[in-house]
Amino acid sequence: MPVLANRPPGWFGAPPDAVWPKPSTPLANDTNPFVAFRTLLWSHHRALSAGWSDARFVDAARRLDEAVAAVDGCGFRTTPLLHQTALSAAVGQTGGIWTKDETTNVSGSHKARHLFGLALHLIIDEVPAETPLAISSCGNAALAAAVVAKAAGRPLVVNVPAWADVAILDRLDDLDADIRICERRNDEEGDPCILRFRELVSNGAVPFTVQSIEAPWTIDGGRTLGFELATELTDRQLAPTRLLIQVGGAALASSTVQALTDAVDLGGPEILPKGRPALVAVQTEGCAPLARAFNRIAAADDAMAAILEPDGQYMWPWENPRSQATGILDDTTYDWRPVVFDMLLGSTTGGGPVVSPETDVVEAHRLVEAHTDIKADATGTAGLAGLLTARRDGCIDASEEIVILLTGVERS
Repeated sequence: MPVLANRPPGWFGAPPDAVWPKPSTPLANDTNPFVAFRTLLWSHHRALSAGWSDARFVDAARRLDEAVAAVDGCGFRTTPLLHQTALSAAVGQTGGIWTKDETTNVSGSHKARHLFGLALHLIIDEVPAETPLAISSCGNAALAAAVVAKAAGRPLVVNVPAWADVAILDRLDDLDADIRICERRNDEEGDPCILRFRELVSNGAVPFTVQSIEAPWTIDGGRTLGFELATELTDRQLAPTRLLIQVGGAALASSTVQALTDAVDLGGPEILPKGRPALVAVQTEGCAPLARAFNRIAAADDAMAAILEPDGQYMWPWENPRSQATGILDDTTYDWRPVVFDMLLGSTTGGGPVVSPETDVVEAHRLVEAHTDIKADATGTAGLAGLLTARRDGCIDASEEIVILLTGVERS
């Protein structure tokens, strides 16, 4: 994995010799982000290093995308950045709210971006098709993994808790996933689904997950969201001050801010000429390990040294996570280091965590449902909950222009 000076573990940066695609670059305007932004992806860099041609990579990405569409009804396409006039008025955000709608993506969330990126790496690494893939999830990540695995013709084991939603299990079964219910064992500490997942990996399964501590290349595909966002903001000549992203395991936030930073670094003054928006990581009062770690590190004498400390010093599991935003109830924020680094030591200003009370989580979901055409669940709308909280606390002004990621389709 790449290691960058003055950046924490998990911060990839762009591949060597990467150049921001110009309009004249072949396929730069392709609607498939894995084609349009391929020269910024580590999968493309590794393919060319292995002797592939650019055309061969494009062909592999298209073939896999066509297979995904055959399984899920759609392939990967640039998702829309929408100005939400009614929503802005409803919350009094006079500067305006823009939303990037990931509910229209493959399997209904951003998760499939990560897994498609991983699948490309498996192809490039020539991992045998019969090698089992493994994931620990009972929600959007599991569904995304099952869609991409089926499209790739690879077996997938999904480790789920005993309380997993029956509708999710039924869909996983339709996708031919090997579903394994994980009961807690006597005298066993930690999430039993993660423990069973790690046992499978130790026995030869490939981690096929959105947690970069388990599958580092998962960040690579997730970066396509940030590349899209940078392009959309630049094309519209927008200069939002804040980007609000809900955080569970933090792969979404980590991927997005890394990509936006790459876009500014590689695109020069033509890309986001006024700089990228500052990250506001949103968690709920019922589960906020990232915010807890951020506050402790901010008070440390040497923040970078604190970020590099092993888990347990600043990051440890949250007890009894609870919220209607169930998709961000990871008791540990797995990809916390790049996110804390970006908010605390990155080149942007005005970033930081927000911890929203459950009343704001519920209200944000209601507001999106009432004032937009986007059918997002309570997890997907949690970024707006962060805006409600930050406004009330005086951390964000009503005159600021805001971007919020809405990801996670309402399934019921």
